[in-house]
Amino acid sequence: MHFSQGSYQAAPNPLEQDAGDDGARSNGNDSEPNFRSTILKMMETAATTFASIAVLGAAGYSYHRYYKYLILEKMENAFKPGDPALEVAGVESGKHQYHHEEHWVVRDEQPRIDRIIAGGAGGRYFLLIGEKGTGKTSMLLEAMRKIDGEGCAMFEAHGDLEIFRVRLGKALDYEFHEDYIGSLFSIKGPRDTTPLLDIERAFNKLEKVALTRRRQGLPALILIINSTHLVRDDHDGQDLLEMIQQRAEQWAASNLVTTVLNSDDYWVYERLKRYATRMEVIPVSDLPKGRAMDALRRYRRQYFGEELSHEVLEEIYDKVGGRLSFLNRVAKAKDYMKLCDSICEAEKRWFLNKCWILGPEMDDDVMDEQKYSSAAMVLAKALVDKEKEMEKTYDPEIGHILPQIPLHKAREIMTRADFIQSYDHENIFTIDSRAMVRADSVPMQNAFRDICSWEGFDKHLEGTLERIGDIESLGRTRELTIKDLWNQGKYQLAMRDPKGRDNGVAEFSVVEGQKDDEDD
Repeated sequence: MHFSQGSYQAAPNPLEQDAGDDGARSNGNDSEPNFRSTILKMMETAATTFASIAVLGAAGYSYHRYYKYLILEKMENAFKPGDPALEVAGVESGKHQYHHEEHWVVRDEQPRIDRIIAGGAGGRYFLLIGEKGTGKTSMLLEAMRKIDGEGCAMFEAHGDLEIFRVRLGKALDYEFHEDYIGSLFSIKGPRDTTPLLDIERAFNKLEKVALTRRRQGLPALILIINSTHLVRDDHDGQDLLEMIQQRAEQWAASNLVTTVLNSDDYWVYERLKRYATRMEVIPVSDLPKGRAMDALRRYRRQYFGEELSHEVLEEIYDKVGGRLSFLNRVAKAKDYMKLCDSICEAEKRWFLNKCWILGPEMDDDVMDEQKYSSAAMVLAKALVDKEKEMEKTYDPEIGHILPQIPLHKAREIMTRADFIQSYDHENIFTIDSRAMVRADSVPMQNAFRDICSWEGFDKHLEGTLERIGDIESLGRTRELTIKDLWNQGKYQLAMRDPKGRDNGVAEFSVVEGQKDDEDD
């Protein structure tokens, strides 16, 4: 037997080869189901995500649409019968009127106000202007009572735009998206911004409600802004008035909303007149003598069951005039004559506390305040002088005829154009819709007359004006001091001709003044 050297290769085992082939086929078969299951899981996850997004989007969109509908529904409900302003004022619907008898007086302007509030004066917007206490707000509330506030919304203005925004929202039942929860659905609400933009948004919603009502054939809405004079006369306040006027003009042209503004001060009329095309002004003044006496007689009968004589009623009217707020206080007082004197005294004290002059001994630190006060005193004296020149200051039928001066002339008398607005706001002087300046009331005119009749008043006023002029002159004067001349210092000046040759020397010094002898 022969053996040969060399490499030995084992023969393949058939059993092992068959097993390897089976494993390879098994791996190939498993990879296909794994890939399919992965695709199915991806599709399932994508479908779940899409469904979640779709549900979230549908829910968010539905809520957004519902919220917009709810806003309009709530605002429309704010114009249904019944109004918070009537409830706060203690007004009852139906035949009952105000609990306060001052509102029993039916003014000549009341039928016109009733027609406006009832929606019968479309195509215009209105400005009620008059002194404080003449009954403007009372007429508006009485007109609203007659229709139970249907189609009306009323709120008080304010100098702070944030408070103005809140009060407007309360009157219109509009939350300015403060109750909006769209962020839960990743829907961004209105961005935080200024009160002016919020007020503009509220007007946009109000316009949509008014358009819906017009399609239904309902009358125009009534928006009443009371105490408009409380808006500050600054940049923001002027922007607010301009925005309100733009809306009022637009709504009046389309007969959507009738805007009614109520103001005690003239400056509101000045601002609105600049761009007014559809605005109508309704002046409201004191009652004439006959109406005032009749109202006082009925007041007194209601409170105390007594009949006042004609002479007593005339005496009361001579003291307080036809101002409703004064008449109401007098009617409720047991000692009405004492109250009349108290009202006149209070008006005089108010004027003196605000505008009394300090005379020629005043300090220069009160310069600005005394300019304000002296201008008021000059104007008051001018009105008293004007009264002396009038042929008639009292009419047996009409009553008091207060002296009045045109606005431009009043500014000329005061030599200031900026003070008169503040006087109007302080209820010292008033400016009516014809730009005529007069005392704010009969008691105030009585105070002017009394003060100007004081002994030495003219001299005191003249001394104050001279002192103001001296202080202003002193403020415009500049004193120049040369310190080198102190302590007998001197300046030596050398004079030369054009060729540079000396022509002499001059000395500049201070000579001590000579004092007069005491015997002289």
